[in-house]
Amino acid sequence: MIDFYYWPTPNGWKVAIMLEECGIDYRLVPVNIGKGEQFAPEFLAISPNNRMPAIVDHDPPAEYGGGPLPIFESGPILLHLAHRAGRFLPDDPVGRKETLEWLFWQVGNLGPMAGQFSHFVNYAPGEEAYSKTRYGNEYNRCIGVLERRLADRAYLAGEDYTIADMASWPWILIAKAMGQPLDGFPNVTRWRQGIKERPAVRKAVDLGKELRRSTPPEDEERELLYHQTAESTARMAERAARGPATP
Repeated sequence: MIDFYYWPTPNGWKVAIMLEECGIDYRLVPVNIGKGEQFAPEFLAISPNNRMPAIVDHDPPAEYGGGPLPIFESGPILLHLAHRAGRFLPDDPVGRKETLEWLFWQVGNLGPMAGQFSHFVNYAPGEEAYSKTRYGNEYNRCIGVLERRLADRAYLAGEDYTIADMASWPWILIAKAMGQPLDGFPNVTRWRQGIKERPAVRKAVDLGKELRRSTPPEDEERELLYHQTAESTARMAERAARGPATP
């Protein structure tokens, strides 16, 4: 059994897709990042970066010496689940190398650029024209990298669907919602649609849809989500450790 610490965001969808594709039993543990639940001591013990997703594997492979095994960050989680299930990570050295290259490309390039672009499109007060243009251009550039890669292959690592595709796809799913058309990227459009049609992917994207934000964040939420420093993070962790104030 896997405890899956989750909130419905593209990073959360990556792991949800893998769990659903592999048919791994999991228990959903929502982490409401708008209410500061990511600072709770029990969550920080699993994810010291106070970010989700994270998992706890209660039945890891034997070489780990038993569980429970906490893992944070989506890339290592995907690698762990691929090893655990024996799926979606090629056995041949070249295929494995290329899958890892594109997995690390996503966590170091596409994800951060798309995430910053989403912030300035959806959440930043005012226009922030320079920042929006800067990250919008980088997001567009990353989509161009995918377009070239997919010109002569079905998926990022070749003809087989892997964890590299699961990692990148959620950040392309939201492109149109952020005002980035895909009309000029036919290979990405084909790849995006094909993955979207997979039953496990549809189920993963619907996971926790009732938790999705329907209104803009209020000031207190903005402080939690967008204005963290080392000092404020430590303060929030201390407050969470004390528990709710009693009247």
